[in-house]
Amino acid sequence: MRVILLRRNLLVGVWAAAWLGIAGVIAIPRLPAQTAKAPAAPPAPKVIVTAARADTIAEPRTFVGTVKPIRRSLVGSAAAGRVEEYLVNEGDAVQAGQPIAHLRRGIVQAELNAATAELAFRQAELAELEKSYLDEVEQAQARLAEARAMLSYRQAKWERSKALGASISRELFEEDSWHWTQANSSVREHEAAVRILTAGARQMKTEQARAKVEVQKAETQRLQEQFDRHTMKAPFDGFISAEHTEIGQWLMQGDPVAEIVELNEVDVEIAVVEDYIGNLHVDLEGPLEIPSLPQEKLVGRVAIINPQADLRARAFPVKVRVANRIENGQPLLKAGMFARVTLPVGKATTYALVPKDAVVLGGQSPIVYVAQAAGGKTTAKPVPVTLGPSQGTWIAAMGEVKAGDQIVIEGNERLRPGQEVRTESREIAYP
Repeated sequence: MRVILLRRNLLVGVWAAAWLGIAGVIAIPRLPAQTAKAPAAPPAPKVIVTAARADTIAEPRTFVGTVKPIRRSLVGSAAAGRVEEYLVNEGDAVQAGQPIAHLRRGIVQAELNAATAELAFRQAELAELEKSYLDEVEQAQARLAEARAMLSYRQAKWERSKALGASISRELFEEDSWHWTQANSSVREHEAAVRILTAGARQMKTEQARAKVEVQKAETQRLQEQFDRHTMKAPFDGFISAEHTEIGQWLMQGDPVAEIVELNEVDVEIAVVEDYIGNLHVDLEGPLEIPSLPQEKLVGRVAIINPQADLRARAFPVKVRVANRIENGQPLLKAGMFARVTLPVGKATTYALVPKDAVVLGGQSPIVYVAQAAGGKTTAKPVPVTLGPSQGTWIAAMGEVKAGDQIVIEGNERLRPGQEVRTESREIAYP
């Protein structure tokens, strides 16, 4: 019995000790927790804004047309002969001056070689005459100068003899007189020699040789022109659209050889009815669509307005020009493609216009953000719009946008509706 009581007391003591330990732990005082600070709000993003503007623009109208080359040339043969070489195929790109075909030209080549050799001979002959002529003229002029110097000496000596009079012997006086006469004759002789060289037969012979050279030059040029006519060349950069001859075929002068089209730029030919022709002018631009190239965004420019209408359709032929692109050696826009051109030639309407950079796409409809100031802060309000005709880098935004509204043009990609913003104004050039 005592053993049982001891065990019970021991168990009670253990439980009591355990309870006291837990209570001690619970009774330990805790330090007061620090109050957490709320995170600071990020600064409002900075955006660039510009004022919307109003303008009167003609409503756009869409016209269908066909892509045509800006230039087309049917290259013909300039001479009669047999085709010896044909150097191109349909679809090949050619450059201005590139040979397309050669006619047989052996005889003409031989004649040209002979004429070139004859020209070289006559030029050498003329050079020899001119060189010897110049040397002879220089020699004659030197002798003339020497004769004049001698005449001057004899003239002075004779004058002194005459001044001495009777004090000099008759023989010396006559000798000085004879020497003066001889020197005077020598001067006249050399003057005549110079005249013969500069204005006489010697000069004429040189001029004849010079004229022969010019005649031979003309003959060589004639044969060179005849030789060149046996080679047909591309008149401009373009593409071969048709072949009209083959090797071995005999061509008469004027027979077609190949057809070349220029496609660096192309024209879309459309017909504009007289109701809209009054609003059409050269350099008017508009979007151009090629159904077979839906991914291409093209812009056409009115280049030619034909003043003569089709009397049955009452429509004027108009050419809208667009830059082409060459890919892998072939033009992107090819002659004969179907096209649609939209031009602002309809009824004039007043629109609110915004820069194209202000339009945010990707949602159910395009939107622009309008910066509105209220309560000491500026917020970005999204405004759904319907896009209309464009004027250069500006586009009509039909909706709740009006002239003077501050439109966000930079920083609008990440804005949220009603987000606070900081604005900076910028002027955007208007056409």
